[in-house]
Amino acid sequence: MTVKLRWLSRRWPVVATALMAVLLVLVTLPACQQEEAAKYGSTEEVMPRQRQGVVTFDITIDVSEGADEARLWLPYPTSNKYQTIEDVKIVGNYDSIGVYREAEHGTISLYAEWIEPKEKARLTYSFKITRNEIIMKDFPEKEAAVPIDIMEHYLSPTSLGPTVGEVKDIAVEITKEEKTILGKATAIYDYIVETGERNPDIKGCGTGDVEALLKNLSGKCADISPVFVAMARSVGVPAREILGTRIGKEGDISGAFHCRAEFYLPGYGWVPVDPSDVLKFHLKNECDKDSPELLEAQQYFFGAQTETYVDFYHGRDVTLNPAQDGGPLNYFMYPYAEVDGKPLSFETPPHPVSQEGLEYVVTYEEIVGSTPWPW
Repeated sequence: MTVKLRWLSRRWPVVATALMAVLLVLVTLPACQQEEAAKYGSTEEVMPRQRQGVVTFDITIDVSEGADEARLWLPYPTSNKYQTIEDVKIVGNYDSIGVYREAEHGTISLYAEWIEPKEKARLTYSFKITRNEIIMKDFPEKEAAVPIDIMEHYLSPTSLGPTVGEVKDIAVEITKEEKTILGKATAIYDYIVETGERNPDIKGCGTGDVEALLKNLSGKCADISPVFVAMARSVGVPAREILGTRIGKEGDISGAFHCRAEFYLPGYGWVPVDPSDVLKFHLKNECDKDSPELLEAQQYFFGAQTETYVDFYHGRDVTLNPAQDGGPLNYFMYPYAEVDGKPLSFETPPHPVSQEGLEYVVTYEEIVGSTPWPW
């Protein structure tokens, strides 16, 4: 190159000078200028917040007289990178009990049976949780290849979350300018925040019928998160929902169940995203979509998740272990019960929030608190 440039400088000195200037700029440009910086990325070192407390489930099944059998499944959270579960305590008038894992999604449940019960079936289950805030914003400049096992498990459709048709058409249009997994995930997240609304009238957390939601993007967390997941999967971004509950306050948290989302960034890991909490903040504070307050929430919930959350598991169309008689569950986040081989009647079919005759109260007792969040 040096010889050629010297030859050019003798023949066409102006051209040679211009070429050397261009090469100098290319060599000295920082990497962040050669590639567009991640919109929600940050290299700031932040100490994750932590919260610790005790979660208790008090379950009662009103078993009809003469019943031969009652069965109960309850989400059984375990320790992971961001939470430690310990001091598990289980008491009740059950005849047998065990902890089981189903193979497809890895969902672990606490399972109990009552044989010819003579009174209401009762179970109390508690555990201590130490939970850390998730902060994953120092995104890599280059993306590695997606591992085969991730592709096999997290690019597939579900019964209510297809990855073809209108879902794919909209996702392709939204992400047409993006070439990377991070870029596509960012575009889908922004689309949901900009066009979606939280609907406080929906009972529980919603059902997640993605095709219906794309016609009217209004719902709760188990509606909004699967929209992100289905759209992401349709354009090759591995994604999943994380089902769990919030521990943001002491006392009764029976209505605090929550569903968030994650996408897989190869070479980096699972990145949390929660457009549903951004929309919840928007509704609660009645702020404009372009207000500084909402933009702050939008910035936070791409690549971070508060410490006020307990992870259960992920997956739709769930067949539990031992298998339930009532067919696959849309998702497994609430306690679920059957009596004599039939599910207790659902209050809002076909995808229930609760069952008639199954009563539960979930409480949280704080041991170590943390500074309250604005959202």
